[in-house]
Amino acid sequence: MAKEKDISLKVRPLDDRVVVEPLEAEEKTAGGILLPDTAKQKPQRGRVLAVGPGKLRDNGERSTLALQKGDEVIFGRYSGSDIEIDGREIKIMRETDILAKVVK
Repeated sequence: MAKEKDISLKVRPLDDRVVVEPLEAEEKTAGGILLPDTAKQKPQRGRVLAVGPGKLRDNGERSTLALQKGDEVIFGRYSGSDIEIDGREIKIMRETDILAKVVK
């Protein structure tokens, strides 16, 4: 699972981009079978670490983003760019690449 503690991030996303930390892939199937690392699928859930100021519109105003720091989201399997900062795997993607916000 993603760490719950708040760690300062040295990345500030621009425009409508969002920084997401993927949550760990499931270790077991629904039937209880343990999966080896090679059989795990890429995670599609993550926690938002930072959001940009919003996309600049033609009239000079910025559109507001529907996400905020701490939200849990679902994104496409191969969306965004994978990078590593301070030993943490994170994704930077546009807000439009995010499919849904998980509501608890």
